[in-house]
Amino acid sequence: MQIIRRLEDFPVLETNTVVAIGNFDGIHLGHKKILQFLASEAKIHNLSSLILTFSPHPERYFGKKPFKMIQTMDQRLKEIGKYNINKTLVLPFNEEIASLSSRDFVQKIIIDKLHGKEIIVGNNFRFGKNRTGNVQILQKLSSLCGFKFFSIPSEKRQGRIISSSLIRTLLLEGSIEKANALLGHPYCIEGTVIKGFARGKSLGFPTANISTDNEIVPHGIYFSHVFSQEQKHPSLTNIGTSPTFGLSETQIESYIINFSENLYGQNQKIQLLKKLRDEIKFSSPEQLVDQIKKDIAAAKSFFKL
Repeated sequence: MQIIRRLEDFPVLETNTVVAIGNFDGIHLGHKKILQFLASEAKIHNLSSLILTFSPHPERYFGKKPFKMIQTMDQRLKEIGKYNINKTLVLPFNEEIASLSSRDFVQKIIIDKLHGKEIIVGNNFRFGKNRTGNVQILQKLSSLCGFKFFSIPSEKRQGRIISSSLIRTLLLEGSIEKANALLGHPYCIEGTVIKGFARGKSLGFPTANISTDNEIVPHGIYFSHVFSQEQKHPSLTNIGTSPTFGLSETQIESYIINFSENLYGQNQKIQLLKKLRDEIKFSSPEQLVDQIKKDIAAAKSFFKL
């Protein structure tokens, strides 16, 4: 998949495009339906498949409230790349883009620049100056401007519409299993293994600590999979401030079961599978060690080791 990060760098195309537009944060089950439909339409009609997404997220650009992304941009692009998409344009969201009317956005960006012959969006998509554009506007513009338009119905689970905002809330609450069910895959934190305080090692349970650009790191103790050099390892991941030792900054550390290799400097992906418990402040390191032993036993049972 080709990734373009500026509109002026968009290549001259020999074929027209089918364009799916959205923020695609988290790549949840609703997004996946859009991506699958995009790839199918491109193949059927011999068009180039194109994702149009934005950076920063428009809600972050307008800055009306604190806002955390589910994925880093690299994670988002990797996930999109799994769906046989030809190109993704990460359009810088700025004053120029924000001030375009809905018609100008379609005509000047989608049709004139991206050669869009088909447009695909989710049914709650909003765009254009003051977010005045919606699926009804796109339906009208499709006749005026000569493109095909598809609005993909929202996916639902247990009566709730799947959305990035709902998943974001679940993750921040630590409701990992519920969030994973809506994502359609485990929530992932990625980063580089760094030197920590070596407290795990001193207690007899060495851990791999990571530094990450992920913005959502829900505190707690989790059953997890750690991926290192494409190998998947069952693990127990602790995210928090280690209250027994009085730290203030959030640490992310994983105890990898039956593993003893040095991972410093390596890239690592952690899939959070299920929350075991919240962090607890123990009155002594010895009490903490006893609890860690119980947590590891629970993890071995979870992974059937």
